[in-house]
Amino acid sequence: MSQPAHKIRIGALQATIWRNPSEKGDWYSVKLTRGYKTDDGWRESDSLGHDDLLAGAKLLDLAHTWIVHQLEVDRQGRKQSEQATN
Repeated sequence: MSQPAHKIRIGALQATIWRNPSEKGDWYSVKLTRGYKTDDGWRESDSLGHDDLLAGAKLLDLAHTWIVHQLEVDRQGRKQSEQATN
């Protein structure tokens, strides 16, 4: 299984960012989860309580900022690669 491109955490919430390669360039997806402890250890859920919503919104904002920056880095890398082959 591939590794996530990036993870951002606030308390029990985590945004996991995945890089998805394609012929037209990488694209990114985000999974928002909440961790919780059971008798068997730690688990994750994609269900959020009302107390999680503002932190979840902040995590999604931070994930968006990271992805926008990474897309620019990716674009610059492709541009340099194309220039090197010409």
